[in-house]
Amino acid sequence: MTIFSKIIRGEIPSYKIAENDRFYAFLDIFPLAQGHTLVIPKVETDKFFDLPDDLMAEYLLFAKPIARAIEAVIPCNRIGVSVVGLEVPHAHMHLIPINSVDDMNFSRSKLKLSPEEFEAIQQAIVSRL
Repeated sequence: MTIFSKIIRGEIPSYKIAENDRFYAFLDIFPLAQGHTLVIPKVETDKFFDLPDDLMAEYLLFAKPIARAIEAVIPCNRIGVSVVGLEVPHAHMHLIPINSVDDMNFSRSKLKLSPEEFEAIQQAIVSRL
């Protein structure tokens, strides 16, 4: 069982943004930018492109309003989308507020936010959904 499956099951706390019967979205606790959100399928699949076609289509439709909500509350030029999948063997998509391509450089230092900052960002994004 991956750490993401444990988050979905509520065994590990998260700053949940959205959830339905097939997907779960939450703030990345090691964000590249404020509002950096992970979107994961509830089915534990290691590689993103191993997901079934119907689930892949639903994945983007689930992520779209989340991306728009992030963009509405975090000053940025757009929301970048990244699928890397090396750190956790559970398919996941990063939604990252960006102003330049360098803002999606995963080798950069991550932000260190307080629980209060995470909660404020979470509430702001959720309020726009």
